[in-house]
Amino acid sequence: MPHPSDLLADPDFSRWEKEVAFRLFADASGLTLTVPEQVAARLGDRILSGELAPGARVGEQEVADEFAISRGPVREAIRILEREGLIQVLPRRGAIVAVLTAQELRELFEIRAGLFDVVVRKVASQRPPELLALMRAGVARLEALSTSPEGGDAYAETVHRLLQLTARFAGNERLRRMIAALSLQTLRYSKLGLASVERRQQSAQLWIEARDALEQGDTARMMQLARARSEASAEEAARRLEEQAGGT
Repeated sequence: MPHPSDLLADPDFSRWEKEVAFRLFADASGLTLTVPEQVAARLGDRILSGELAPGARVGEQEVADEFAISRGPVREAIRILEREGLIQVLPRRGAIVAVLTAQELRELFEIRAGLFDVVVRKVASQRPPELLALMRAGVARLEALSTSPEGGDAYAETVHRLLQLTARFAGNERLRRMIAALSLQTLRYSKLGLASVERRQQSAQLWIEARDALEQGDTARMMQLARARSEASAEEAARRLEEQAGGT
């Protein structure tokens, strides 16, 4: 990570965002990925970007032809993506991009909110200067993106980077890894919940208040705001899922 003194001198969020990559095996930098892992990472990128939409078929032979490999590594790549919750394997239909559901949405956001409660309790009591710099820079980025009609995906990704980077300051590596492990699945729902300008402006206001609460060391307020952000995004994502279901 960048040196804390550099961040305090120039609290630009771009110095932080490269520390969090939304892709499979992001923590495996410097390690050689197997062929199935490389394929899984490429397909995972397409799912997270929306290039592969929920319900889209992922054909073994088509993928094998694209990457000029046999079907064996493709099957293993599909198993990896299934474990990550990005692909479903259905009887007689094969592999498809995992469909977003209200049930999964509620479960994921409930788990993440509980984990982040622990993070907030830890960081609010310590208030390291580099975390304060991160929050100021991150919130400034969110404010800028909140009013942009095309800023939905970037806003959601910035939120998730802030959550993961904040978790690093909790001093609990297992906790950090657990939150990171949920990021790929929760990001798909967050993009739904933060798609509208109105919703992003509401979210940005909650982040501004969270930044102020951190600077004041107000743990209870920070926890309340974190829960409020999560619940509002989950509610909006669920509403959009219901609209989509009603339109089919």
